[in-house]
Amino acid sequence: MSLEAAGKPPDTLASSRFFRTGYLPTYAGALFLIMLVWAGAPFERVHFDEAWKTAKSLTVIEALLLALGIVLIAVILQPLQAGLVRVLEGEYPSWLGSGLARRFHRWRRALLADRAESRLKAAVGAPGHDQLIQEAGVAAQRLRSRYPAEYNVRPTTLGNVLAATTETAGAAYGLDAVVAWPRLYPLLPDPFRAIVDDLRDSLDASARLCAVTALTAVATAVLVLPRSGWWALLAAAPAALAALSYIGAVRAATAYGAAVRSALDVHRFALVKALHLPLPTDHQTERLLNQQISDLLRQGVPLLRPYVHE
Repeated sequence: MSLEAAGKPPDTLASSRFFRTGYLPTYAGALFLIMLVWAGAPFERVHFDEAWKTAKSLTVIEALLLALGIVLIAVILQPLQAGLVRVLEGEYPSWLGSGLARRFHRWRRALLADRAESRLKAAVGAPGHDQLIQEAGVAAQRLRSRYPAEYNVRPTTLGNVLAATTETAGAAYGLDAVVAWPRLYPLLPDPFRAIVDDLRDSLDASARLCAVTALTAVATAVLVLPRSGWWALLAAAPAALAALSYIGAVRAATAYGAAVRSALDVHRFALVKALHLPLPTDHQTERLLNQQISDLLRQGVPLLRPYVHE
């Protein structure tokens, strides 16, 4: 049995979220480190021909045990996925530099806000102002999708993108996305929910791959540096992949935020109907109703409006 065969999970897993977000990143990192150990690290100089010999000599039982071990590691780590994303959002102690990082992102947010405001002011009364208005709109949209309010700025780019989503999604209608989204999500039509699921899976897979490859880079340096000299530069490969994965996670989070905002824009009344409440007759009434719904879901405050049962 080959390593290629060992790397293929059962068909029931291959098409699942677990395969994309859990198994595949874990398998890639584990295989990289296993190959280094087979090549002689950390007690001898690295010789990859030895690693290939060991890989080719694996028996069926050994390959199955290897695959099973990686699956078990991925299963154990899967419940930690939400915590992993929070770490990448910047939820770590201030002594690790979050205070300095927050100041940096407040500075970047101020630059975006100044750019949008300056473009808008320049467009007023200027000939050919359509171009300036378009540039101002692009800058404002980028600010809205990438940063929350100044007091809520996070230490990382990923954290700011996700905070901007929770802050802006549904805000125009008086909805608190943090409490409304888990209730609205099951009510979405299947095509819409498939889009949201795909974007969320991309975000989680990129976040897991970023964490796994970052840890792999550290472990590679520890394994190779003592006896293999320049081979320690192998750690640069997973480190570069970790950086690319983080960029991918930010892009996926931006797209996911746009999908969540779109879902609340288009399907927000499904939540009102599911709660058996009368539909609002105008925007102001809708905002008041949604604020009451958010208070109910967040704090258990009773609704002022009666249920409507057909």
